[in-house]
Amino acid sequence: MRIDSIEITHVRIPLVEPFRISSGAVSEKDAIVVRVESDGLAGYGECSPMAGSFYSADTPESCWRELVELGGRLDAVDSLTSNFSKAGIETALWDLEAQRQGKPLYKLLGGTRARVESGLAVGLYDDVNNLLRAIERHLGDGYKRVKIKIEPGRDIDLVRAVRREFGDIPLFVDANGAYRIEHAPLFRELDEYGLMMFEQPFPGPMLEELAELQRQVRTPVCLDESLETEDDLRRALVLGSLRIANIKIQRVGGFGPALRMCETCRQHAIPVWVGTMPELGIGGAQGAALATLEHCTLPTDVEASLRWFSDDLIVPMLEVRDGYLQLPETPGLGYAVDREKIERYAVCSRRLPAAGANLRRTSST
Repeated sequence: MRIDSIEITHVRIPLVEPFRISSGAVSEKDAIVVRVESDGLAGYGECSPMAGSFYSADTPESCWRELVELGGRLDAVDSLTSNFSKAGIETALWDLEAQRQGKPLYKLLGGTRARVESGLAVGLYDDVNNLLRAIERHLGDGYKRVKIKIEPGRDIDLVRAVRREFGDIPLFVDANGAYRIEHAPLFRELDEYGLMMFEQPFPGPMLEELAELQRQVRTPVCLDESLETEDDLRRALVLGSLRIANIKIQRVGGFGPALRMCETCRQHAIPVWVGTMPELGIGGAQGAALATLEHCTLPTDVEASLRWFSDDLIVPMLEVRDGYLQLPETPGLGYAVDREKIERYAVCSRRLPAAGANLRRTSST
């Protein structure tokens, strides 16, 4: 594949409302849009770490520096230290390849259905009534399940309130690693609320402790931040640390690793769902495409664009209708990227020296 040009643009779009998890909060969405041109086609990727380093060590600024240093050496993407940076480049190349083959991206990935179930994710609020009203406001769109964030001191009361208000809806909690093994009695109490899963109760590296918790509770433990690499997943499987896997394209470094991890989960009968950061429309559409895999059996975290953001970069924006995201049948990502909006929300932009470069097909694509 001849690469004619590479352009990266750091964009920032206001959120509809601040999004808070146990480790921090953001009020704007930062992302790095990657545009790779080849033989008259343009493929888009998104590098989408959260700002502020409270979710991971990777930030928009650190990924920007790494992508600038990479320059046009796309055959050296595997040498990048940040999986977020890798995902930005790698997913753009998948978009290009899908266009070259005249296939929708989801079919190139091996997806088997043209629509996927979407689930509602709700952050922490200072007041439980605000949490309940946020859930009520969005349930009318038909979301297939609800995820709420919890943190020490704000957990059982939130679950109890949601159950009292909305009854037996499909519901689970996400701790973003805020608890420790000494909190196991709390999770045994949460066992009584009929939750779909406990997502990432303990910090990512604590696989032995997560395995111990899973032995003590009936509710499936779902791993998210723990699963950065294929080796992480294999170790978690050996230890028995999970019964459900959340695969994020950004966190694992692109479609290639995500596909291999999904296949490993299939072989071990571990249900999979596709999580988000959340990303803007480019990354969100990529997540929806991955969620069409036959083994991704639980609703994705990909939601409607305007659920999270005051605006988006793709046309049309992502929409959820009766709880489903419909996948486009046009080649590649399937959505047009609005260049005027990229310019409007740009923090900085740079064209990388790639003219005349040639890229061999790699294991990633």
